[in-house]
Amino acid sequence: MARMKFVCDAERCIECNGCVTACKNEHEVPWGVNRRRVVTLNDGVPGEKSISVACMHCSDAPCMAVCPVNCFYRTDEGVVLHDKDVCIGCGYCSYACPFGAPQFPSQGTFGVRGKMDKCTFCAGGPEANGSEAEFEKYGRNRLAEGKLPACAEMCSTKALLAGDGDVVADIFRNRVVQRGKGAEVWGWGTAYGSKQAGQPPVTGAK
Repeated sequence: MARMKFVCDAERCIECNGCVTACKNEHEVPWGVNRRRVVTLNDGVPGEKSISVACMHCSDAPCMAVCPVNCFYRTDEGVVLHDKDVCIGCGYCSYACPFGAPQFPSQGTFGVRGKMDKCTFCAGGPEANGSEAEFEKYGRNRLAEGKLPACAEMCSTKALLAGDGDVVADIFRNRVVQRGKGAEVWGWGTAYGSKQAGQPPVTGAK
């Protein structure tokens, strides 16, 4: 069974925000919520990099650990989802997440706290696949249609990769070998508890 993961290649990201737009358009995300966003590291400093950030669907997800009502769950593909019918909007997950993925919806002048919202890896929610109720709460279920997340498919430079973790890591590793630099993958170790995707294995390690 494939374990779905995200990787953003900072050497390729051009901060076009195509991934952000694709996500909002595909799922009709409410105003004030950005399931995916592009941030710049070391802004204004020589060698600055831009990366696309969303829920990384962590192997040991902090949001799952702190949720008092256990509304978060992991699918067989390793995608971390949440049940909005169970969520009480306490916000603990937003404090625990190192990527700032869970967010309160913002409506009106000052915003309204409510059910948390986050990236679903385009895998919908607990409702029936492709149902109207699923789309209304979580957006389109592209994984059930045999497709990858819209953000990755829309990335013009293929900086954002999504899919089977082993395949994604191999693609990134080959890029690093060919260009001879850029092995650092922001967030990979934090989310998946393993070495950077682009780094070769350490030989002779015990």
